[in-house]
Order: sequence, then structure tokens, then C-alpha cells
Amino acid sequence: MISESYFHLPKDVKTIFFIGIGGISMSSLARLARHSGYAVLGSDRSESPMVQSLRAEGITVYPEHRASNLGGSDLVVYTAAVNDTNPELAHAKERGIPCLIRADFLGRLIGNYQTKIGVCGMHGKSTTTSMISHLFLAAEKDPSIISGAEINELHSAYRLGGEAYMIFEADEYKAAFHSFPTDIAVCLNAELDHVDFYPNLDAVVEAFRVYLHRAPCAVVNKADDEVMMACEGYEGRLITFSMAGEADVQAKNIRMTCDRSLYELWIGGEKITDVVLSAPGPHNVADSLAALAAAYAAGLDVKEAALAMTSFGGTKRRGEYKGTTSEGVLVYDDYAHHPSEIRASLAGFKAMGHKVICLYQPHTYSRTIGLFEEFVKAFDDADEVVFAEIFAAREQNTTGISSADLAAHIEGARFYPTFEQIAADVKKNAEAGDIVITMGAGDVYKIGDMLLGK
Repeated sequence: MISESYFHLPKDVKTIFFIGIGGISMSSLARLARHSGYAVLGSDRSESPMVQSLRAEGITVYPEHRASNLGGSDLVVYTAAVNDTNPELAHAKERGIPCLIRADFLGRLIGNYQTKIGVCGMHGKSTTTSMISHLFLAAEKDPSIISGAEINELHSAYRLGGEAYMIFEADEYKAAFHSFPTDIAVCLNAELDHVDFYPNLDAVVEAFRVYLHRAPCAVVNKADDEVMMACEGYEGRLITFSMAGEADVQAKNIRMTCDRSLYELWIGGEKITDVVLSAPGPHNVADSLAALAAAYAAGLDVKEAALAMTSFGGTKRRGEYKGTTSEGVLVYDDYAHHPSEIRASLAGFKAMGHKVICLYQPHTYSRTIGLFEEFVKAFDDADEVVFAEIFAAREQNTTGISSADLAAHIEGARFYPTFEQIAADVKKNAEAGDIVITMGAGDVYKIGDMLLGK
């Protein structure tokens, strides 16, 4: 149970307004604030299932951003995508209403817990956060959780537990994770992304360096050169993990089948046990190894944790099976939106032994332009690639870039401007047993719903 004191806000704050309340993290924070006694309302232009569920719970969500929406709000919380041109944020500042960016608001909550475990990296954060959460739940540690995706076994992206453990996703966009007090920092990887904020790879490494060096314990991927650069000069307790080469925590004798991954878990040069993971693909092995290394760092029984990994039920929109069409086509959904994520995800699906059709929606114009060549090379494990138009998110298209430009550089790739056209293409060309993956961080999952008649 949390109370108003957990957020360390002035006593006169009774009503909190969330700008962009429909996001996975913001919706969790809004619910937590409401649970702790605050009146909560917000705005979001997306009529998403999340917005609908918030309204169903009695939370007012305005469909447009207007100054009048604020009413008698005492505090405004906003995402990193919101700037001073937003009428609600601008009006709040004019009226002298206190405003907190999401990272600072979340950081106030995280600081209340005894052991704070943060998961950072350009990809794999949500899955690894979910895996660590699963291990702590299996060990009956009653963790509190803030994830960047819905955890299937919780049917939620957050959990209110005891005060001993907080497991959370440490987002790197605009260096948000610098606001999160952390005891055990788990770092999966570091590479160039968010090119609208990080000008180059050196800036990314420096941001991760600052976060890691503030934590008394760091659990890091030894196989990632940039992560190890960020660890240079680190004076805390350093635990390394790796799928290849020497490390404190290792995965050896890795085997893949069509529906699972198996490997030997080694710690300190000794075999601990075998791990069976109900998900194929090297990226799932890497995430599970990081989760087990975090469990080891926190003092959990590692053999019991490895056994618990067998029952991990997955994370929403991370290689999620959505259903099979009446024609026998298997439909999956995946959040991958960075070239490395795409390659890793497609490799996992390729291992299942079926024809793979990837329906990809690029996320933001700046990422598409900044990583264009990497995107062109990312789809080698897909038998067919169909592009939807770029999901703008927080950006304006000032360059005229289109997904059609990507399709033109990939042999056999197709582009359609509407989801309806893509769904029609799949219905025409996909056959029984084929795997269709809707992929991207936007709303591309809607195509899967169309194919399944939802």
C-alpha cells in the first residue's frame, strides 16, 4: 500500500493532471497516484485501449489538449515528448501550477524502496524487467513493479507490493534514467538511438556511464563494447554476464528449438543448473541471462530462479502470439523498432521453421532517417517485408521521409499507405502455417486485429 507521502509532493496538492496519460508508463503512474489518494485526470489524443480502460475506471481523459482541461489541478505531470507549445503545459506554467516531467515524478516514487533494481538498455528492457519481476514473484519477495509493457501474468504494467523491492524499467530517452535512484543497475546494451536527442554514440555511452556509476551494484553485458566503455572506472560491485566469452554469469551450450531455448547457467566458473525458456531466439536467452544475473546480485537462490524461468509467461507486444486466422496463418505482434531489435526478433521467429512475413511500421521520422542504412539491413531473416507508413509519435515530418523510401531499398519489399491495404495483401499472399508479425512501437498491431477479425 502506498500513500500520498510516497510522491513527496506539497500537502496542498490534491488533484494531478497527466498530459499524455494514455502511455504505458503514464497510465501506471496515474493509477498509482489515484490509488494513493489523489484525484487524477488527464489528456491524450489517442483513443487507445489504454485510454478506454482509464475512462472505464472513472478517470477523466480529454481527447484534445486544451488549457481549459486543467480545471482546478494542483500539479501537472507530462512526458518527455511534451514541450511548451502544448496548451496545457503552457497554461499551467502561466498560472504557476507546479509541473513535473514523468521521470522526476517516477523517481520520487522509486526512492521509497529499500532495494531498487533498474533495467536499462536500448532494447530488451521490458522483457528483462518482466523476467526479473517473475523471478521475484516466484521467490515470494512481494516486489513492486513499474514496467514499460504489460506483464502477461499480471495483466498490468505495474504492481503494488511491499517496500523491500522495486523493479523498474530505466528509460534512456532524454536521459530520463538519471532521475531514478538505483541500487542494482542492469545494463543490457548501448547503441545509437533517439537521434533527436543523442547526437552520436559517445553521447549515448556518457548517459549510460552516469547512470551506472551512481548505482552501488551494476549488472552488465560484457559482450557489449559500449556497455563496458560506460563501466570504465566503475568502483562499485560489478557483475558481468555474457552468452559468449568469459563473464561472472554465463550461458553455455545454448540450444534452440521451434518453441523454446535451452542453456547451461554458469556462475563463477561453475555450472549451476540447466535453464529451459519457453521462447526461442538468442535475444530471449540474453534477456533471461540478464534477469538471472540480477537475481544473483540481489541474493536470490539462483537454482530456484532458473527453475522459475521455465514458467515465464511473456510480455505484451514482445513476440506475443495473437491468434491464428481462419486460413491457418499464425499472427504475432512485436514492439521492435530499432534495427538491432528487428534483427533479434526476426532471428527468433526464423528459428520456428515457418515462412516469416514482417509487417513493419517505422517509429518516428528522426529514427528512420538517422538509422536508415541499418534499417535496410535489418530484415534479412524475413521472407517477405511489407511496410506501413511511419508512425510520427511526437514528431513532424519536415524532410518528406516515407516508409516507401525504405521499401525501395529492400529487394521484394512492399509499401502500402493504409492498414486496410496491408491486411488485404496478407490475406491474398499468406498461406496456412505462415507467420505474420506486426512489428513496431506504434499502432501496427491493429493490422493483426484486422486479420483475426477483432
